[in-house]
Amino acid sequence: MRFIVRFFALIGFLVFAGFAAGVGLALWGHFRGGGTVSDGTVLSLDIGGGFPDGPPSNALSKLLQPGRPPLKDVLDAIEKAGDDPRVKGLIAHTGGDPIGLAQAQELRDAIIAFRAKGKRAVIDADSFGDFSSGTSSYYLASAFDEIWLQPLGLVGLVGLRAEGTYFRGTLDLLGVVARFDHREQYKSATDPLTEKTMTAADREQQTALLTSDMNQIVHDIATARKLDDATVRALVDRGPLLAQEALAAHLIDHIGYSDEVMTEMGVGPGGSKKPLSLASYLAAVGRPHKSGPTIALIYASGLITEGANNPNPLVGEGTVGSQTLIDAFRSAERDKDVKAILFRIDSPGGSAVASESIWRETMRAKEAGKKIVVSMGDVAASGGYYIAASADKIVAEPATITGSIGVLAGKFLFAGLLNKIGGGWSAVQVGDNAGIDSSFEDFTPAQTSRFEAMLDNVYDGFKDRVAKGRRLDAASVEAVAKGRVWSGADAKDKGLVDALGGMSTALALAKAEAGIPADSDVTVKIYPAPQGPLRALLSRAMGRDVVDAPAAEEAAPALVETLEAALQRLAMPPGALLMAPVDVH
Repeated sequence: MRFIVRFFALIGFLVFAGFAAGVGLALWGHFRGGGTVSDGTVLSLDIGGGFPDGPPSNALSKLLQPGRPPLKDVLDAIEKAGDDPRVKGLIAHTGGDPIGLAQAQELRDAIIAFRAKGKRAVIDADSFGDFSSGTSSYYLASAFDEIWLQPLGLVGLVGLRAEGTYFRGTLDLLGVVARFDHREQYKSATDPLTEKTMTAADREQQTALLTSDMNQIVHDIATARKLDDATVRALVDRGPLLAQEALAAHLIDHIGYSDEVMTEMGVGPGGSKKPLSLASYLAAVGRPHKSGPTIALIYASGLITEGANNPNPLVGEGTVGSQTLIDAFRSAERDKDVKAILFRIDSPGGSAVASESIWRETMRAKEAGKKIVVSMGDVAASGGYYIAASADKIVAEPATITGSIGVLAGKFLFAGLLNKIGGGWSAVQVGDNAGIDSSFEDFTPAQTSRFEAMLDNVYDGFKDRVAKGRRLDAASVEAVAKGRVWSGADAKDKGLVDALGGMSTALALAKAEAGIPADSDVTVKIYPAPQGPLRALLSRAMGRDVVDAPAAEEAAPALVETLEAALQRLAMPPGALLMAPVDVH
C-alpha cells in the first residue's frame, strides 16, 4: 500500500514535470544550440570558475540542477575534437573567476594537446579578476593561441595568497571553549578556533605551498607567452595590469569583445553559423575510450563520511560515502572484464573510520588482482590521501594539494556561554567516561588520556598505511607527515606521488599496470553505473537508496521507459577527522 501511494504521488510529480517540459524544452533548444557537427565546426566553452571534478551525485541532481558539465566531460570533448577533422577550433570565455590551480593545469594540458593536433584555440575574458586576483584564470588562459580582453578589463596576475580568520578571542568573549587537539604541528584545520593568529608551523607550510605553486605558474606562463621567468615575475609585482598595459607586456594578444572574437573565428553574429558547445558536441559524437579492455573509473569527490553518499539533489553537492565506494570497488572486483581501476580523488578528507573502510576495500581490490591507479584533482589530502595510499601508482597535478598526514578531533564547551545568558545545565551518568563527549563538561584527566590515545592510534595507523602503500620506512613517513600539506610537485619529490599529470596520465599508467599496450584503446566504465533519473525518483518514492528492479518498472515498463526518456531530455541542457586546512587563491 505504501508503494502504491508513493508511486502515484510520483506520477503526480511527473505530470507537473510534464507541464514544465514545454517551457523547459524550449529553453533547452535555445541554450543547447544546434547539434550538427559539420566541416569547419568551431566549439565553445564557458570556463567560469571551473567545473565539478566528478559527475552529479545522482540523477536527481542532474535533473533538478543541471549546472556546469563535469570536468571529465570537458576533457573528453576536447580530446575527441582534437582528432575530429570537422572541428576547426575552440573559443573559450571566462569572466575571470578563480579556478583551482590543479584543474587549471589539467585543462591547460588538454588545450595544449588540442593545439598540437593543428587546431586553433582562442579565449576571451571580460576581466581576469575585477580588481581582485585573476592569477589562476589567467594561468589557464595562457595555454591558448590567442588571448582577448575587453577594453576595461584587467589582467589580475598578482600572485597567490593564503589567509585565514581566527576566532579564539571571539570564543573567549562568548565563554565558548574549543577543546581540540591534533597530530602534529602542521595540522591546522582547527587553528581558527584555537588560535588568535597564524602559527609558525602553518605559516611555514603555507609559504612553501604558495612558493611551489607560484614557481609553476611563472614558468608555465613564461613558456607559453615566450617570455622569461624574471619578466613574468616583474609583471606579477606590477599587477593588476590595465588592458593596454597587458597588451604592451605581451600578456594578451588583442583588446576586443566576445562578439568580435566569434566574428574573427567565422561564427556567431557576424559569421555564417553558430559555435557548438562542448556539451552538445560530446552528445553528438560520443565519448572517447569506448572499445577494448575495461578500465573501471571510481570517483571520490567531496567530504568523506560513513555510510552511503548523501547528495543534495537541489544543489548537486554530495559526500564520499564509505559504503557507496565499497560497493563500487566490489562491483569492479567482481567484473572479470575490469583490468584495472582508475580512482579519481578530489577530497579534503573527513572521517577517519570511513577513510579506513575505503582503504581496506582498495586493499581487497588489489588482492583480487585489480591494479589501482589514483588520479588526484585539486585536493587529495588527509583522508583524501589516506584512501589513495595503497594504490599501485599515484598521479597528481603539480599544484594538487595533498599529504596532510595527520589527525584532529575535539569538542566545543558551551557551559560558559550558557552561564552568561542565565542558563544552566545538569546531568546524570553511569560510567566514569560517559560524559567524554559532553558539550558542557571538560575532559577529566582520565578522559584526556583516552582522547590522546585515540589521536595517537589514528595517527599511527595513518602513517602505517602510508608506509606500506608507498614502501617507505617509519622515519621517512614521519618526515613528510606531521599534518603537513604539500603541492603535488613537492609530494613527488618526497615519494608520496609517482607521476605528475591528470586523468590522461593516470589512464596511461593504468593501462601499463594492466599490461595493455600503450597504443590500444580501452573502455572506461564508471562505477557505480550512473543512475537514470526515473530510477532515482523511484528510489526516493520507495524509500530505497538503490532500485535494481523496482516493481513499477516490472508492472509498467512502457510508461517507465517513456518517462525515463523525457526526464533524460530535460537533464541534457548545458568522530576523528582527517582534514586538510588549505584555502589558496
